[in-house]
Amino acid sequence: QVQLAESGGGLVQAGGSLRLSCAASGSINIVNVMGWYRQPPGKQRELVATISWNNVKVYADSVKGRFTISRGNPKNTVYLQMNSLELEDTAVYYCNYRLGTSPPTWGQGTQVTVSS
Repeated sequence: QVQLAESGGGLVQAGGSLRLSCAASGSINIVNVMGWYRQPPGKQRELVATISWNNVKVYADSVKGRFTISRGNPKNTVYLQMNSLELEDTAVYYCNYRLGTSPPTWGQGTQVTVSS
């Protein structure tokens, strides 16, 4: 079983930056994909960015050029650097761990609020 611990959310003004962290623990398989999803108020959960075990990155169009996903050392930690934050980035951000076709593991979520 895998556990995810997220941190780094908060309140920031538009144009500002935040960095989210997600540390995975437990029965980690290094051949995994980790990433971030978000759920804006009143909307469905959506992809933000993912990073594979071999550093292949995928970004939602809405965050390309503003957000950067990366892995730490050891590679069971994933970061999301968010720059030039916009009001539309306000959401609960969830860390995600996937291994093959197994059901994904989700973190508890961290709130990001962007104010004008």
